[in-house]
Amino acid sequence: MASNGDTDYTQRVLGATGIPMAQVENASASGSTAFRQACIDVAAGLADVAIAVGGDKPLQFSSPQRAAGVRDLVGSRVVPFTHFALLAQRYMYDHGATAEQLAMVAVKNSRNGALNPSAQRRKARTLAEVLAPPQGLDGDRAVRVLSSVARSETVYDGENFDAALSRETAAQALGEAGVTAADLDIVELHDAFTVEELLYIEAMGISPAGRAAADLEAGQFDIGGRVAVSASGGLLAMGHPIGPTGVGQVCEITTQLRGEAGQRQHPSARTGLAHMVGVGAVCIVHVLRKG
Repeated sequence: MASNGDTDYTQRVLGATGIPMAQVENASASGSTAFRQACIDVAAGLADVAIAVGGDKPLQFSSPQRAAGVRDLVGSRVVPFTHFALLAQRYMYDHGATAEQLAMVAVKNSRNGALNPSAQRRKARTLAEVLAPPQGLDGDRAVRVLSSVARSETVYDGENFDAALSRETAAQALGEAGVTAADLDIVELHDAFTVEELLYIEAMGISPAGRAAADLEAGQFDIGGRVAVSASGGLLAMGHPIGPTGVGQVCEITTQLRGEAGQRQHPSARTGLAHMVGVGAVCIVHVLRKG
């Protein structure tokens, strides 16, 4: 699942693999929606592992071929590393070369580069390092998704629709997860504007109506406080690239629940909530728990 409006973004990043992919566009909640779709695939038994990738395309680039009106056979959908990976497979098939032999090119050149003061990468690598597989999944570090809820707005009689929609969505997510607001240790929410944090904290039931500002001033939402709100720095500090933001929230909560957040680690974090709203209006809330 990719949270991006660019239809060929995922293939450009991951290559042509044949695996099912879906582009997700849901305004600011695109990343959150992509993560929810990944959860649904796993929960439904359609996949053992699903990945939500957050990316955005701030600029339009035009290739020289396109500018010249020259069309290639693959429509520029094969990135260089995929292209040469395919050539490597073909070379090995045609000539009987081994993966070890191809890796020796990198070993030799890294060894030479380590001696060259003008080289960008000056670390010699062994054959074992070059051939080492990527890190696999570690079940001991897994974080469980207790619930994932998506709602769109209805008609609210004079109430702020962002807060009302957030209240409904959070209440459903907490109920499906079997937890209460008092159980939350970590919260990442949509704080594109400062008042949003106070409104949503109250909407989720973390503070009573009208009490969030005082609770904030008392340090209850600090790292080490009653519940760490936006320990990442939130949208105000992390930035808001629109689509990918919700994926970043889930990454932050996962890092906290694993106890790997370093200086911003909230002590004994066990349960977290990610909240995003998107124009439209939609709201996505996930509840995650350690182990």
